[in-house]
Amino acid sequence: MSDWDLDLRDAEEKMDEAFAAAGDVVLGVLDGTTDPEEWVRSVDYGNTLVLSIEGDLNELAAPFARDVKEMDGELMHFRGFLVVTPPGVSIDTDRLGDSGGAEAETGEADDADEAEQKGVEEV
Repeated sequence: MSDWDLDLRDAEEKMDEAFAAAGDVVLGVLDGTTDPEEWVRSVDYGNTLVLSIEGDLNELAAPFARDVKEMDGELMHFRGFLVVTPPGVSIDTDRLGDSGGAEAETGEADDADEAEQKGVEEV
């Protein structure tokens, strides 16, 4: 009838797996061993990533940061971790400034060096 070799049951299982984790907080390690597309897909599915940074942040995040920003996600470096949120999920740093903790470097900070010393910066 057709030359198509399409297994809908397999496709449904893969879709179920992909969307089962939607809206979760995913912990991982950003060390260059994970395919950047995997991080982008996870954020696209609605997950928030909390990635322990092992290496140069700029080098490790470069392959997927632009894609996340283009989909209106956010990336924030906080105390050795990269927090990546999907569109519609903002990273609230207000409490960090109130408790003597960190302020985000968003262009509103009075002194970018001070924000960097406190451990938080927008990527």
